[in-house]
Amino acid sequence: QVQLVESGGGLVQAGGSLRLSCAASGRTLTIQSMAWFRQFPGKEREFVTSITWSGGNPYYPDSAKGRFTISRDNVKNTVLLQMNSLKHEDTAVYYCAATTSRRIGVPLVPNLYDSWGQGTQVTVSS
Repeated sequence: QVQLVESGGGLVQAGGSLRLSCAASGRTLTIQSMAWFRQFPGKEREFVTSITWSGGNPYYPDSAKGRFTISRDNVKNTVLLQMNSLKHEDTAVYYCAATTSRRIGVPLVPNLYDSWGQGTQVTVSS
């Protein structure tokens, strides 16, 4: 089992920046990749970005390119999400997720991840 705890959410003005942190504990050696998702009220969780645990290879969909940066620190067992030029429409609950399954390609949907954090609220005022 892998346990995840997010931190770093909060209130920021449009155009500002936030850095989210996700600390992993437990069987961290089994982690294959970690991701950030976000959830808008009444919507399904949406993939934001991911990174492979061993190689540190990030994946960004077009929606995240240029504004979001994911990184990981294997010594501290932490994944970071740097968010810049935030927009009001980035307001959501952000979740950290981990998968211990080896897959070809990037797992983009929530049900491919087996561990989740509790979520952290990000609010961007317009």
